[in-house]
Amino acid sequence: MFLFTKLPAAFFAGVRVREADEHRCIVTVPYKWLSQNPFRSTYFACLSMAAEMSTGALAMAHLYKINPPVSMLVVKVESEYFKKATGRTTFVCEDGGLFDKAIEETIATGEARTVRAKSIGKNKEGEVVAEFYITWSFKAKKIS
Repeated sequence: MFLFTKLPAAFFAGVRVREADEHRCIVTVPYKWLSQNPFRSTYFACLSMAAEMSTGALAMAHLYKINPPVSMLVVKVESEYFKKATGRTTFVCEDGGLFDKAIEETIATGEARTVRAKSIGKNKEGEVVAEFYITWSFKAKKIS
């Protein structure tokens, strides 16, 4: 329901969280009518949504019920494409430890911290389709 209400474009494109824990997050995006481009592959924006979600869901897991609250924001997106995405692409981010450290530091210092999280997208054959680096900024909110 979260995707449908908060990220409807990702929902309708078929982006789905398949697995998540404090260390890694796995997200998939299919090649289908709503995610295609004119070149018979998955549109780069849909790949980007899946990659960003693999990092963002992992970051959000580290922020769940944290006190003081910490805000998060994407400040940079970098990507490189290696193969056409012609089927289901699976993105994996394994940077949970980086998020945990940055969140602890922003709470301790009150200063913003950034994490450059890596998400690797592979096809069903295990070949790398794309690599993304999503840079997130974290800032502890001041409690008045």
